[in-house]
Amino acid sequence: MRRLPVLAALLVVTAAFGYPFWWLVSASLKDRAHVFDNALLPVVFSPGNYVEVWHAVPLLTWIGNSVAVGLAAALAVTLSSAAVAFGFAMFRFPGRSALFGVVLATMMLPAAVTLVPVYLEWHALGLATTQIPLWAQNLFGSAFSVFLLRQFFLGLPREVFDAARVDGAGPWLLFTRMALPLTWPGLVVVFVFELKAAWTDLIKPLVYLRDPALYTLPRGLKAVLDRFGEGGEAQWELVMAASTVATVPLVLLFLVAQRHFVRGAVVG
Repeated sequence: MRRLPVLAALLVVTAAFGYPFWWLVSASLKDRAHVFDNALLPVVFSPGNYVEVWHAVPLLTWIGNSVAVGLAAALAVTLSSAAVAFGFAMFRFPGRSALFGVVLATMMLPAAVTLVPVYLEWHALGLATTQIPLWAQNLFGSAFSVFLLRQFFLGLPREVFDAARVDGAGPWLLFTRMALPLTWPGLVVVFVFELKAAWTDLIKPLVYLRDPALYTLPRGLKAVLDRFGEGGEAQWELVMAASTVATVPLVLLFLVAQRHFVRGAVVG
């Protein structure tokens, strides 16, 4: 009986968070006249919306671009941030605390502040209209990811690493063979966070991408909205169908990585 209020509160919160996704899926299966009727189930079931939008725009190409950019961005930020975090956690050197403070201070700098200077750098390299700027910046790590992984590394027993040093293990061996396997949950958290961020990012694709064949899903959804969401004959059911296609992969990713993700978030 004592758990009933807690369960009731959890059900209310679950319904509040789940309703928008349910509404999106339901609207994507309605005809044009009933898209905004707020019914939980379609009055007129129209699964052909998915077929129509699939043939109208290159969704498969955009999905492939988002997968490639998202995986590259997530892998780059995970490995680079882990290397930086390992250095801050395991090595003593002059100015370490001050340098780590500078790294954390970059979290307070809005991305919009550096958007134009970074674009000019990529333009000077001749890469401003490619997909490379969407993920290559992650090769320099992320302040949040460095902080999170550093906490994981600090929680590892130093005696194990000291024993490995006595046996002749170098820094690279300590990092790849010992530190990374022991912080697997933290790496999963960083990977999922960055994959989600890259998957839903619209600002950078709007700035850098010009060719529709290079569009990621968020940029493609903007094109779908411009094409089908304006004017007196707006086809919002197609916009909802494309949005559902873009959302489902993230839901599946979380379901697959849920155990590692929750464990890593709690420990971190």
